[in-house]
Amino acid sequence: MVYEDFVEAVARRTGVSADQAETIARATLETLADRISGGEASDLADQLPEGLDDPLRKTREHPESFGLGEFVQRVTARAGVDGVLASAGVRAVLTTLREAVPAEEFQDMVAQLSKDFWRVVEPVGLRPGERRAR
Repeated sequence: MVYEDFVEAVARRTGVSADQAETIARATLETLADRISGGEASDLADQLPEGLDDPLRKTREHPESFGLGEFVQRVTARAGVDGVLASAGVRAVLTTLREAVPAEEFQDMVAQLSKDFWRVVEPVGLRPGERRAR
């Protein structure tokens, strides 16, 4: 997936401009880098297009431990958006990330997150606004 396609997918899923989607994507990826190991962040960065890989590059190997609520709060602060948009943005970015990287790489990343993160990852191929069957 190329940079513009990633940002456009996030914009569609959140209903915001490409500029705002880019800001939210970068904030989400930077927060993800806080939450997963340095090695996993680097592996994930290697799968992303130039421009989206930078927020995942870090020098610290050990991840911080925090849940989805704290994750959204950090994205809120970094992106300068309200919590509702940050939450939608996290969902959009993680779902787009799932489509953009090999399944094994995504599984390795998610394995380092708490189970509450699965609530925000939509199934691949679900159109914006569509909900999964319950």
